[in-house]
Amino acid sequence: MTAWAKSALSRRLAELERTELAVGDRFPLSADPGTGTWTTTRNGSWTGGFWVGQLWLRARLTGDRAHRRTAGRWAGRLADFAAADSVTRGLVLWYGAAAESRLGLGTTAEPLARAGACALARTADPVAGVLPWGTAFGDAAEPVLARADGVPGTVPLLAWAGKKAVAAQHLRTHLELEDRPGGQSWTHSGRAWTRAADPPAGWTRGEAWTLLALADGAHWLDPVLGEVGRIRVAKAPTDFPAVRDVPGSPPDSSAAAITAVALAKLGLRDDAADLVRWVLRTHVHNGRLIGGCHDLHRGRATAHQLVWGDFFLTLALAILTGAVDPAAV
Repeated sequence: MTAWAKSALSRRLAELERTELAVGDRFPLSADPGTGTWTTTRNGSWTGGFWVGQLWLRARLTGDRAHRRTAGRWAGRLADFAAADSVTRGLVLWYGAAAESRLGLGTTAEPLARAGACALARTADPVAGVLPWGTAFGDAAEPVLARADGVPGTVPLLAWAGKKAVAAQHLRTHLELEDRPGGQSWTHSGRAWTRAADPPAGWTRGEAWTLLALADGAHWLDPVLGEVGRIRVAKAPTDFPAVRDVPGSPPDSSAAAITAVALAKLGLRDDAADLVRWVLRTHVHNGRLIGGCHDLHRGRATAHQLVWGDFFLTLALAILTGAVDPAAV
């Protein structure tokens, strides 16, 4: 079963090296599906951990000390996120910093990850029962904003750092909200939750993020969450439209890659393998994972290669080959 996955994983590492050469000292965000030209950022934004996470995966897979040093150097550039007022630092620091020790590569980035986790835990809002979205990307501090993409990464990071109660409350509140109609984004005024418009209802990447958080929660918090996740799997889309409620929506291959990792973590290995095969067959062209939709509403990178899609496809393949334990990152 793993021969095809090993071959695909080798091709993913080759694509990583092409990206590395293309972006130089900047963080990749998304690449044009035709030209392959990357849009980059100076500090990584909320996606920086996925680029550094790929570098940690490469170091684990190759055993090359130079690769380990490269990943460590990039991880150091995430230091500002330890204090950034954004719940997405969970994504940045779990995959970009904690991954080093979780993959058995050392502990140089561990202080950064733990400091960020502790700072993040202190932002918990006891009334709303969540870690607020935060103001780092221009959002207002009030009312409290909760989005589905504020749960993945955050749950395992906090639990790993000894903040399990905060992680459990944050996940529990998000699950309650997402059981309501259109539950991808909500604001809390101090008394009650109100549906927010962005991201829109039917956002499949939001559903994938929640499934991933549940899978991690089953390992770090409560095994019962695994059954909750497996029940949700039955509701997952089969073709991953970016926004299922928008007629003619383009697909989001990154949502499929995230879901594949969640399936593997939930013990649904055959389902994960089938989904990865589908992604490879339908969305990988000339070695590049395209067909990812960053933001359909704003027309931002709607059919592109996305750095988080690359990361999760690589991670899924690493898990399927047995090179990385499903609970590692």
